[in-house]
Amino acid sequence: MGNVIIVGGGASGLMAAVFAARQLEKVTVLEHKDKIGKKILATGNGKCNYTNLDQGPKMYRGNDSSFAMKVLPLFHVNHTIDLFKELGIYPKEKNGYLYPNSEQASSVVEVLKLELNRLKVKICCEVDVEGIKKDKSGFLIITNKGEYTADTVILSAGGCASPNLGSDGSGYGLAEKLGHRIIKPLPALVQLKSDAKYFKTLAGVRTKVFIRLFIEDNFAAEEQGELLLAAYGVSGIPIMQLSSYATRALDQKKKVHLLIDFLPEVTKEELVEMLYKRVGRNPSVTAEEALIGLFNNKLAYVGLKQAGIDPLELCALVGKNKLYHLAEQFKEWKVVISGPGTFDQAQVTAGGVDTAEINDRTLESKLVKGLYFTGEIIDIDGTCGGYNLQWAWTTGAVAGMNCGIMK
Repeated sequence: MGNVIIVGGGASGLMAAVFAARQLEKVTVLEHKDKIGKKILATGNGKCNYTNLDQGPKMYRGNDSSFAMKVLPLFHVNHTIDLFKELGIYPKEKNGYLYPNSEQASSVVEVLKLELNRLKVKICCEVDVEGIKKDKSGFLIITNKGEYTADTVILSAGGCASPNLGSDGSGYGLAEKLGHRIIKPLPALVQLKSDAKYFKTLAGVRTKVFIRLFIEDNFAAEEQGELLLAAYGVSGIPIMQLSSYATRALDQKKKVHLLIDFLPEVTKEELVEMLYKRVGRNPSVTAEEALIGLFNNKLAYVGLKQAGIDPLELCALVGKNKLYHLAEQFKEWKVVISGPGTFDQAQVTAGGVDTAEINDRTLESKLVKGLYFTGEIIDIDGTCGGYNLQWAWTTGAVAGMNCGIMK
């Protein structure tokens, strides 16, 4: 009987354990936190958006994002849904996003635990893996609680994002010592910072917007949705979606800026006309008062200042030229990005083990026979919406299915 050690008890490691153990393999999971599945519990604001019906290449990024499209069909979204139904999770769909019907992330962790117990998988928590050595007889895993031997090792140690939940980046060092190239890990699905001082005034404002991202003044990507303005800069789902591009560019010392449209449902010309009517209706009110009901009060105040208009200036004194600049400000509000948030704030890691060194049919290392990689440790990251968990389920299942095959 093969002996499989899985390093990491997160989503991909637990899925790998299920599929390895279903082949009658002797399976042990080594987890360095006190419990398995901690990061799963934090997903979807505790409701666990565990996958998404809308799958495609635009949802996955990496140095070679095509790698994801080769792997995902091997255990795709329908396989995921069927497996979790088998384990007890009845899906609830919201615009393609799938949650457990219980809307509790703990349900996903619990059904995985029950299946692992049924399959007699050994789970060892608070075990720090300090090194992995390979020789002709197999693997030697050195930990703070003694040594383990294995015929096969599945490295599911996660990335660097949310280190308090277990992803401390230690897996990269283990992979590197076994000869693998690591694409520099960077925070992704993370807030973006700006040095503009007016963000302290705008902190707490939420509004629907359309955003374009530019790198070295060249258009790179666009998103729409609810923007959250904070003292440090910008956040919200559209920012998270754009952050992977921004973070990589900033790491390369490239200039990054956003153009934010705060009223995407109207054209610039239509906004100019709206503003002209507002100031003309009551010339005796201030410019700031004329914007009541159109924009958040904080946003209106800062927008006027940025457009060179005194918020207390009477409407009678605001000419059409100034209104054109004001419309331009709200339709193409430029935000220069100074940096990303930290790994503590990031939901996932961009970068990781170079996919060129991983077999895209089995997830076995091309360099070390019997070594497999799953989940976030691989240089693939997904957008918001259940994609990183789908990547975890897919890679865990593929590695688990293949690690027991006699070669």
